[in-house]
Amino acid sequence: MQEVKNARVSLMGEKSKPTKLKDVSSINYSRTKTDMDEFNRVLGGGVVPGSLVLIGGDPGIGKSTLLLQVSIQLADKGTVLYVSGEESAEQIKLRSERLGDIDNEFYLYAETNMQAIRAQIEQIQPDFLIIDSIQTIMSPDISGVQGSVSQVREVTAELMQLAKTNNIATFIVGHVTKEGQLAGPRMLEHMVDTVLYFEGERHHTFRILRAVKNRFGSTNEIGIFEMQSGGLVEVLNPSQVFLEERLDGATGSAIVVTMEGSRPILAEVQALVTPTVFGNAKRTTTGLDFNRVSLIMAVLEKRCGLLLQNQDAYLKSAGGVKLDEPAIDLAVAVAIASSYKEKPTNPQEAFIGEIGLTGEIRRVTRIEQRINEAAKLGFTKVYAPKNSLSGIDIPDNIQVIGVTTVGEVLKKVFG
Repeated sequence: MQEVKNARVSLMGEKSKPTKLKDVSSINYSRTKTDMDEFNRVLGGGVVPGSLVLIGGDPGIGKSTLLLQVSIQLADKGTVLYVSGEESAEQIKLRSERLGDIDNEFYLYAETNMQAIRAQIEQIQPDFLIIDSIQTIMSPDISGVQGSVSQVREVTAELMQLAKTNNIATFIVGHVTKEGQLAGPRMLEHMVDTVLYFEGERHHTFRILRAVKNRFGSTNEIGIFEMQSGGLVEVLNPSQVFLEERLDGATGSAIVVTMEGSRPILAEVQALVTPTVFGNAKRTTTGLDFNRVSLIMAVLEKRCGLLLQNQDAYLKSAGGVKLDEPAIDLAVAVAIASSYKEKPTNPQEAFIGEIGLTGEIRRVTRIEQRINEAAKLGFTKVYAPKNSLSGIDIPDNIQVIGVTTVGEVLKKVFG
C-alpha cells in the first residue's frame, strides 16, 4: 500500500483507520474543572480532554492573564505546556508570580517554530497545551510569513490533529481585527470545538468571557471577572454589579432581566432623548442592536404617539454587557419614553418582553427564571408578557403584571 503523507498519527505511533461504529470504544469525556466556576460554566462544565478552544479578544484585555491563571490551576490536575510566541519566559515568570504558586508540572516554552513545538509535545506529552498566540506560530513547511492565512490555517490543523489523536486539551489565543472579528481565515472558527470571546474595556476592571460556539456545552454562556492586582477574580453576582451605580430618580433608565445562556442577569438600559439641532435626528447605540432600537422607536411613534422623529436618541446598556435578545425590547421602550417624558421609572420595577410591529408584547422564554432573579435582588414589580405567565410559580415578595401592549405599559408606568 502506498505511504500516505500527513496521515493522522498519535504520539504513540498509532495510525487512524476506518472502524465500524459499533466497535468504536467510548471515550471518557470527564471534564477537568478549574478553580474558577465562571470559566467552567462558559466551557460547559469544565475542560474536555482533546478539545480545541480558541480565545479571542482585543489587545491588552487580559487573554494571556486568563490563560496563565487557568494553566496554573490545571497544573494541579495534569501536565501543562504553555507555549508563548509573544513573550519571553522571564516576562511570563514575572507575571505569574502574582497569580499563584507554580506547580512542578507546568512547562513554559518560548518558541514560534511549529516543528520545535511538536517535538516538545512528543517529549513532554502534556495533558493541557496553551498556544499564545496562533498568529505568531509558523510552520517552515508552509510558504508565507507569520500570521498569514496559510500559516494560521495549517498550524491550527496540526494542533487539531495533535489534540484529537492524543486527548490533549488545547487552548489557542487569536488576535482580533479592528471590527472585533478573529483575525485569520474564517474557517479557523469552524475548525475548533469552542470559540470564546474575552470582552471589556481596558479602562474598566470588569471582563466578560462569552462562548459563541461550543460543541460541549451551551452557546452564549458568559462568565464575568474583575481584573485586580492579583489577576482575574470571579464576579459571583453580576446583576448586583450592573445595578450598583444606578441613580434613584433619574429619567431614561429601565431594568431588564436578560438571559445570558442559562443565567438570568439584571441589566440597566439607559436612554437620552433630546431635541435635534440639525435636520436629521441622530441615533447612537452602545451594547444594543441599532436596528432593534430604530424599530422600537418607530413603534413608539406610530402606536403610542411619541413624536420622536425630531429627537436625537442615545442608548446604551450600562456595565459593558451586550444585550441582543428580543426580551429587552420593553425595557428599551420604557427607557426611551422615560427620557422623552422626563418622568423617572420606579427603581424597584423591571421590564421583560418582546415588542411586535403592531405594539403587542410577545411572550419570551424562561420567564420563571427571570422573575425569580428579580425577586432575589429585591425588585417588587415586574412587567411581563401576559401570555407567558400561565402555569408558573411566582414568589410571594414580587408582583408580576401581565401586559399585552406597549401602550398599556407606558400608561401604567407614567400615567
